Amino acid sequence: MATNENLPPNVVKQLAKELKNLDESPPEGIKVGVNDDDFSTIYADIEGPAGTPYENGVFRMKLLLSHDFPHSPPKAYFMTKIFHPNIATNGEICVNTLKKDWNPSLGLRHVLIVVRCLLIEPFPESALNEQAGKMLLENYEEYARHARLYTGIHAKPKPKFKLGAISESATALNVEQCNASVPSLDQKSAAVTAVMPSPSPLAPCTTASKGGNGQDQAAVVAHMPELGMTGSIPVPLSSSTQKKEGGPAKVVVDKKKMDARKKSLKRL
Repeated sequence: MATNENLPPNVVKQLAKELKNLDESPPEGIKVGVNDDDFSTIYADIEGPAGTPYENGVFRMKLLLSHDFPHSPPKAYFMTKIFHPNIATNGEICVNTLKKDWNPSLGLRHVLIVVRCLLIEPFPESALNEQAGKMLLENYEEYARHARLYTGIHAKPKPKFKLGAISESATALNVEQCNASVPSLDQKSAAVTAVMPSPSPLAPCTTASKGGNGQDQAAVVAHMPELGMTGSIPVPLSSSTQKKEGGPAKVVVDKKKMDARKKSLKRL
């Protein structure tokens, strides 16, 4: 999963879109791959153009995007050894598109096409590999022989990039961006819980208990308005209700008294 901590969110979003487009509609002779851990490193396999000393070779390169990309150009390196005037022995690529001619509106597709065109038409006047540049100007056949030798030894076909890997990474990246901007259900629940007061021991509640006389009694806990809590306000029992509840008990007592009086009269 890509972390993309080195790039601003808006750049990452545009980059994901462009990478997906490159994956679905790649330029001729170019296959693009991504670093699963960081989108700021882009890989590409470039097929040697036909009719050049690089024909039948596959050259892997990488683009390193800085934090202020696309305002500053990416740095380009060949990871496959190559004998070329404009590519240094450490793989650094010298091309005006990545130097003075850089424009933030240029995309990765344009950069990759320019690099492949460099294999077709080198510029020995601005050589990073002086030996290759001098040889190209003085003896093309000798230059071509060296280039073909390097190609045959180092530019063998590479393990192919996983099909659809960029689309999967781009989709995962979009999900990350959405998750970063939209709170999750757990976060929303936490927010709601934070706003609503938690149940208090003083909150209104009703419990049923048995009294000593076997009658159900309602125990009501007083509501505390000053706590700002909402809930039903307990209504005190009216006097009529209390009388109704006490009625059956009173009838039983009176009946016992009457029975006692009848017994006394019989004795007399």
